[in-house]
Amino acid sequence: MWRRWRKAIREWAHPGRPGVWTPPRIGLALGGGFARSLAHVGVLQVFEQNQIPLHAIAGISSGAIIASTYASGTPLEEIISAGACTTFSSYARWTLSRLGLASNERMDPWLRGILRHTRFEEMRTPLAVVATDLVTGDPVVFKDSGDIILPVRASCAYPGLFLPVEKNGRALVDGAISVSLPVDALVEMGATHVVAVYLHSISVNGDRPSNLLQVVSQCFAILQDRMVGDWRHRARLVLEPAVSSFAWDDFARVNELVQAGREAALAALPTIQRWFEAPASRAA
Repeated sequence: MWRRWRKAIREWAHPGRPGVWTPPRIGLALGGGFARSLAHVGVLQVFEQNQIPLHAIAGISSGAIIASTYASGTPLEEIISAGACTTFSSYARWTLSRLGLASNERMDPWLRGILRHTRFEEMRTPLAVVATDLVTGDPVVFKDSGDIILPVRASCAYPGLFLPVEKNGRALVDGAISVSLPVDALVEMGATHVVAVYLHSISVNGDRPSNLLQVVSQCFAILQDRMVGDWRHRARLVLEPAVSSFAWDDFARVNELVQAGREAALAALPTIQRWFEAPASRAA
């Protein structure tokens, strides 16, 4: 009797152990890239259309916007429409401060206008949003409970451009400073197969930045490219939509960006679908 109980407990505690097949728990990690993050919508379209279930979703920077709106239950077509109408002034306001050139406080009403729910515990899909502690440099993961607006604002607060966002006595800035993609957060949430969507942002045409925003965007692109090894080996699959030819503010090209995400996801779809095949059916 005791041996049977021990076996049952082991199978419950270690569902993925050899000999006991369980369906994968997919976590989707969305990286940042300003307008380029609209490619994430194309990835989500392919997942929905092919009934690929998500165990959890996580995002950093502008990827946190896509992740939170989708997790809240906002239809993808509404996210596309919102993206097409977005400008810098939709979520930012120039200001005079020693800590930044602009505030992203306008993101609060903008997000509330497109989110179906605004608390982590209300999300249709479990959600994690990652910011960075400006003092320690550590990633700060928000999930499980609480309002999502401030964490998303913090995750999008590019240092030097946007003012840091204050929460619980901490000065928080863009999540991409500490981690290029929130793979670890999804593993901690129980994902067994993390699909990471990485948006290459370094310009392919070699043009030099011509204004402050382009300088900031290029600096972040270089930083993220140098941090690729930190997360890539922990992701089961990496999707890389072809978005490097798009400008940081190419919101008007939303349909092309979505299509780039679709193409990357469709190319990986056979691999993802094989994860859901039980070993016996694979051998058949």
